[in-house]
Amino acid sequence: MVTETVKPSTQFLSGESNDPVPSSPVFGTPVQPIRQKFASEATTPSVLPISLPPATLRPLAFRTFTKKHNLTLTSSALQAIATFIGTHCGSGWREEGLAEKVLDEVARAWKKNGGSVIVAGEGTDLVNVLRNIQGCIVGGRILPQRALGRHGGLPSEPGVPTPVHARPDGPNRDDSRSSLGLTAQELEDDEDYSQAKDPRHWLRVVDAIEQPRLAYNPTQKHFEPTGRRPSLLPSPSRRTALFRDRYQLVHQRLLRNEAFQTSSVTLSRSKLLQRSSSEATMPQQAYKLTPIANLLGRSGTTHVLLGLLGNSPTGTLTLSDPTGSISLDLQHARPVPEDGAWFAPGMIVLVEGLYEEEGSVAGSGLTGDGGVGGTIGGQFHVASVGGPPCERRDVTLGVIDSNTRGGSVASGGFGWVDFLGVGSERANGLTMRNIEKKTWEGQDLASHVQGRSRIVIMGEASLDNMKTLEALKQVLGIYAVERAGQTPMIFILIGNFTQYAVLAGGGSGGSIEYKEYFDSLASILSEYPSILECSTFLFVPGDNDPWASAFSAGAATVLPQRGVPEIYTSRVKRAFVTANAEADKSDGKKPKGEVIWSTNPTRLTLFGPTQELVVFRDNISNRLRRKGLRFRSVDEPENPDLGGNGAAREEDMANGREDMDVDRTIENAESGQPDPKAKESIHPNIPSDVQAARKLVKTVLDQGHLSPFPLADRPVLWDYGNALNLYPLPTALVLMDPEAPPFALSYEGCHVMNPGALIAPGRRGVAQWIEYDARTHKGKMRDVRF
Repeated sequence: MVTETVKPSTQFLSGESNDPVPSSPVFGTPVQPIRQKFASEATTPSVLPISLPPATLRPLAFRTFTKKHNLTLTSSALQAIATFIGTHCGSGWREEGLAEKVLDEVARAWKKNGGSVIVAGEGTDLVNVLRNIQGCIVGGRILPQRALGRHGGLPSEPGVPTPVHARPDGPNRDDSRSSLGLTAQELEDDEDYSQAKDPRHWLRVVDAIEQPRLAYNPTQKHFEPTGRRPSLLPSPSRRTALFRDRYQLVHQRLLRNEAFQTSSVTLSRSKLLQRSSSEATMPQQAYKLTPIANLLGRSGTTHVLLGLLGNSPTGTLTLSDPTGSISLDLQHARPVPEDGAWFAPGMIVLVEGLYEEEGSVAGSGLTGDGGVGGTIGGQFHVASVGGPPCERRDVTLGVIDSNTRGGSVASGGFGWVDFLGVGSERANGLTMRNIEKKTWEGQDLASHVQGRSRIVIMGEASLDNMKTLEALKQVLGIYAVERAGQTPMIFILIGNFTQYAVLAGGGSGGSIEYKEYFDSLASILSEYPSILECSTFLFVPGDNDPWASAFSAGAATVLPQRGVPEIYTSRVKRAFVTANAEADKSDGKKPKGEVIWSTNPTRLTLFGPTQELVVFRDNISNRLRRKGLRFRSVDEPENPDLGGNGAAREEDMANGREDMDVDRTIENAESGQPDPKAKESIHPNIPSDVQAARKLVKTVLDQGHLSPFPLADRPVLWDYGNALNLYPLPTALVLMDPEAPPFALSYEGCHVMNPGALIAPGRRGVAQWIEYDARTHKGKMRDVRF
């Protein structure tokens, strides 16, 4: 039985409908109560219109449209919405929360109609949305009974089916072609955004707690939301899922690599070469991964395995994948490349070697190879160990590679996936690149001294050290004397903000002393109002900062780590409020200065999905030296490239810290095995600090994870483990490690930087930091004496 629900209309209320009282065929009772014609009609609450300035509504509109719905308002759209709210909500727009509900429904309706990421006031799209919502507002409040149809965004009344005539005629996907945003021609005609030259307008900070939680589905071969509410105390199954999701992410990345794909075109070409020339040799086949469970009954055969390194309860080294585990014998194993990456328990690695069944293994006993508890009997004698090859960002997202002649589109990418909640590459990438191009047009590309595109990164800013405050004052003084409009758009200060763990009885004091440290910082920042009023300051905590330090006492804290609590930062926030109040804000398109206390790690997006910057604070190099595997040395050290594993050789770096560019290109899949001639020897002219930096960068990016360690060494919140993934590869990565030498180098299109401590160790009276240019995607070390 299908019952059609009739919405209350004007004709029905006035008694002019042909069938005003439809009956229920079962009970013979009316669906709607009978209304007598003499009944007094309800009086509509009156609203006294007010004049609502757009500047007053701007903070609320930014929080609703930008932070909640990932939309951007133009000045004309903000003016139209402010006029609409002032007319229909009146003086209760703030006290009663009417404006927030209207803004939320306008954003929902805009996205449902397939609007672009930029909400423009010109045209009829916004006017139609406001006109439809106007019919649903009574007394400043939106009635849920008056649900909008195809062009609205209001939900229907609970329990009432949507009428057939109000349903969309076709699929209304958010990733349809109507959501591709403004075209290049429309962007040039948009006067508001052609004049918006401040890149801070397109800067977003995504902390690890609010980051979308996506998981790769190996069956459907795409990313999907987890659908579970995160918890600090989840079920034990989430611990297993943490490593399983990470393995599946690396496994699908590996299968998409050319070295692990068999091409029919290559095979046919090989046969043709064999017929035409007797000297032509057939290229070797590509690598093929073998699940660990498939090793049973195949003793004496060579295989390539992908799995997670770990230690068994008996102390032997094991390799695990979703099908099982096996004991490893690394007596004759060689790392690939030689001394080019770290390998430690907790990492996902590729191993090649010979499988030997349990009966052939010499000796017996508690060796962990008895085939009990998912462990396959026997041993796997490893010949070579390597990390999974890294995948470039453009390959992951399937975007056009501008470096290729004529351009090419990578197939099989995840361009429609919105990894950070700022829009997908396929939906918003083209629009944002056009906006980025117009934004940088006003910048002097030949000038590397001044420019709004710079990001200043300072690490280990220990505020309990007076020398740190002096160094910070000297650095800010350099940028304060620059001309207006050329100040760096963001300053990133990375902890630890104290030398010792606070709230744990350390030498840095307790809660009162910690607040005094930031009060001293606020007094220094107040001396440079020209920087505060036009820049963003981002603070990323370390292991010595509260509240985590109260329980860890300076040891490795649980990741992700929340930001510095607000009770310690009131003076710093007041300094920004004072600077913004004194500044001339006649230009409404210019955003005000702000301070953000984010998590560790945290992510920054610039121009939507086009640029991503990851900031992470950890003593990772020290942990790798403690936990890394040691391989037997050889008389003649060789450095074979990963070749068949899909990673190409690194280019030799030029001398100098600013030119450490080691971008690599992926080898062709025609030679699925390592070429014996393609050996890379460690160049004696390369400094040891550069070699250590290259080794660290390759390890982290190949793993695709910020903390590739067991949970006992570096705890991770199980439900927030996806915040540590480096997939897709970011545009830039700030790996703040005070134990590693400062560096700035590129690997597979990702620029990795380590600013080191603000006070350069071993250099008296020298402050060092990194300046990253968002136009060129390159960073350089800078220093100054104080």
